[in-house]
Amino acid sequence: MPKHKRDEIFEAGFTTGDDGTGLGLAIVQSIAEAHGWDIEAAESSAGGARFEITGVQTLADR
Repeated sequence: MPKHKRDEIFEAGFTTGDDGTGLGLAIVQSIAEAHGWDIEAAESSAGGARFEITGVQTLADR
């Protein structure tokens, strides 16, 4: 995933496909933010996309 696209992919309407709606990652980001989490896109070690969600509390953390 190119660095210059990593923030853009979370914008509503962003898609790389002809029949994509561009809503998927915008919805994921909204859900993460509603729970107080952060989500970032990065490059995986295999090449491709990796999504890192931070700020998640488990029951043991409470």
